[in-house]
Amino acid sequence: MKKLLESPVPMILAAAVGVTALLMTTPLLAQAVKVELVKNGGKYQLLRDGQPYRVKGAGFAHTEMDSLAALGGNSIRTWSTDDAGPLLDQAHELGITVTLCLYTAPERYGFSYNDAQAVAEQKERIRGEVLKYKDHPAVLTWLIGNELNYDYKNPKVYDAVNDISKMIHELDPNHPTSTALAGFNEAVIDIVHDRAPDLDFLSFQVYGQLYDLPRFVKEEDFEDPYFITEWGAIGHWEVGKTSWGAPLEQTSSEKAATYQRGFSTVIEPAAGQNIGDYVFLWGWKQEKTPTWYGIFTQTGEATEVMDVLQHVWTGSWPQNRAPQIEPVRLNGKSAEQNVKLKPGKSYRAGASVIDSDGDPLTYLWQVKSESDSTQLGGDYEEYISSLPGLIADPAAEEIKMKAPSKPGAYRLFVYAYDGQGHAAHANIPFYVED
Repeated sequence: MKKLLESPVPMILAAAVGVTALLMTTPLLAQAVKVELVKNGGKYQLLRDGQPYRVKGAGFAHTEMDSLAALGGNSIRTWSTDDAGPLLDQAHELGITVTLCLYTAPERYGFSYNDAQAVAEQKERIRGEVLKYKDHPAVLTWLIGNELNYDYKNPKVYDAVNDISKMIHELDPNHPTSTALAGFNEAVIDIVHDRAPDLDFLSFQVYGQLYDLPRFVKEEDFEDPYFITEWGAIGHWEVGKTSWGAPLEQTSSEKAATYQRGFSTVIEPAAGQNIGDYVFLWGWKQEKTPTWYGIFTQTGEATEVMDVLQHVWTGSWPQNRAPQIEPVRLNGKSAEQNVKLKPGKSYRAGASVIDSDGDPLTYLWQVKSESDSTQLGGDYEEYISSLPGLIADPAAEEIKMKAPSKPGAYRLFVYAYDGQGHAAHANIPFYVED
């Protein structure tokens, strides 16, 4: 890693006094805000415009950004520079910073880091992106590639990362560089240290593995500063599974408890080495299910995780809280009991939901085929449509469901809405067999 400034006294490149807000949101007319990493008294700290800056962030999926600022969040991260101009402008207007990811091709997509011409062309493309956005006042850090170590074999990828980092530091003295690693592994970290020493710090992306991070830091004497650029719900590869291999998803309430635990036992105690974190995901996405990682539902309702984030970021709970939900039971069984149904037969299902504000609740039940996607590393998955005609009253609190006629793996979802912009959700996998 690059040598850090040992003094807490910053080198400031501040925006010119008297520049209007309009000019400040225009990259060509605005000035960069100096961001640097310093070490003082054995503790690491980001300084932004000379002031201590603790990232309270989220991975951003192009949903509305106002609620992030309203809940006390101050930063977002991206996975590319697509639409970065408008996004940076909006972020700046809201007082939000951006860790801007520079797309760097993973080896698993067929890119060869032995191909000198392809590597040079990639570097030149990234040069253009850096020149385009480096002076925008919302830029916080550069993230060179996302999980390049995932299923990789050629360590030359980190030679390329180092060359890109050197180029960035020549073009832009105002923003640190990092790269995001899938998990934390001593061998991988050693390779990155050896081959990409120009990076200012590393970034880790962890889910259930988050809770092993304190042990890793202690046992491996890992002393470097770091970002956590993805964390949140327990990963679908880390949970228990049914006998037919369907992963068991946490309810929205269980996920809220997971976030609370992550903040209180890992994130907050590591302040001074962990210089910031980004929860995943401010939005929603289809990855095994449409509810696994998103903090919002597909239709835009906030889940109980949002309540936890506001409390952690501001110290206060929202005036109106999201509903809380217990796991779904289908035919009297829990997901752990491997629910198996007969084709075309009817079964009952329900889930206990509580709204602490007494808001009247409405419900939506859906049946979907189980995802058979073989995508890895968060790659794009096709959305799975609901199967019609299987639930007599999809808006009922408890339902009567007819099992699909075709044998196979399915999943039953329930959403509970409070009419105040919040929702709870849960699901249960089941298998239809003759």
